[in-house]
Amino acid sequence: MKLRAIALAVAVILGGGSWTLNAESRNFPQDKGYRIKENISYVSEDEKDEYKLERCKLDIYYPEDVKDFATLVWYHGGGLTGGNKHLLDEFRNQGYAVVCVNYRLYPRALCPSYIEDSAEALAWVFKHIAEYGGDPDKIFISGHSAGGYLALMLTLDKKYLQAYGVDADRIVKSYPISGQCMTHYTIRRERNLDPDIPVIDEFAPVNRARKEGAPIMLITGGRDLEMLARYEENLHLHSILKYLGHPVELFEMEGFTHGSVLGPACYKIREDIKKTLKKMNSEAKQN
Repeated sequence: MKLRAIALAVAVILGGGSWTLNAESRNFPQDKGYRIKENISYVSEDEKDEYKLERCKLDIYYPEDVKDFATLVWYHGGGLTGGNKHLLDEFRNQGYAVVCVNYRLYPRALCPSYIEDSAEALAWVFKHIAEYGGDPDKIFISGHSAGGYLALMLTLDKKYLQAYGVDADRIVKSYPISGQCMTHYTIRRERNLDPDIPVIDEFAPVNRARKEGAPIMLITGGRDLEMLARYEENLHLHSILKYLGHPVELFEMEGFTHGSVLGPACYKIREDIKKTLKKMNSEAKQN
């Protein structure tokens, strides 16, 4: 499917289990009825790795006095070499929680450290979101660019979440934005390979395609404006998943680049989460 570029400008806000003593919960003054708790460590209490202790933290933005709210777990982009957790304005004040995750980065960490960190963070959310009032059966995941790649790996390759005692198929829906579907180019660089030449191995989401699992909504910028073959990689994964019977959609946002697609993609995800929750609530009442 293709969505034509909208005429109005889209505001895009770019980033700019154990508890830590540095984690603080406070009101979020911009949004009445919401709180944010920042810099929560999601690693085990006996972790000794200094870099992991530094990077493996998350923030929770959540509605107060709401029971069984849904949660969107968000992974930032940055090529697996940069970036930081940040709350996007598009997901604020929507009635559900947003968990923003930091993970280790290359070159201080090597593959698959960043995938494992992303899985450990998501497992932490499944195990702890109820403490804030959330429903662990209403967890969605998303991310942009490298974050989209991580979301795909966690959705399709069950071993990463299994390592932390969570079934990946509990994810309600996955929304990777402009994520690589081949082995990520930073992993190729780690191996001294040409980052522009595709590799498909165990670290390629398409190599882990399967029939079962959470529905996936793939979103990219326009094929002529995206990063090298980014739309085509998503089209390939879409074709394979569709053949296998995995629920999947693909949206090409014409007129948007790899960076500028983030804003409109978030609006589309926001509306789809609402639609999905409405359907879930309707089915629950019928049962």
